[in-house]
Amino acid sequence: MDLFEQEHEQRMSREAAAAKLRALADALSQHNSLEFERNGKQITISVADEVDFSLEIEVGEKNELEIELKW
Repeated sequence: MDLFEQEHEQRMSREAAAAKLRALADALSQHNSLEFERNGKQITISVADEVDFSLEIEVGEKNELEIELKW
């Protein structure tokens, strides 16, 4: 299987970012897969019943919150 990798960065309001996170969380809790589409490419990712959850916070000149799920 070929590696599919996608990174997308976009400036938006805090509320819009929360809405995107909420939609992702809803999809994750309701289905065993997630669907992503960008530039005409679509991928469906099967998600295991258990995942490794990682949360990283960096506070400095520019603050950062990174959430990572692995399975």
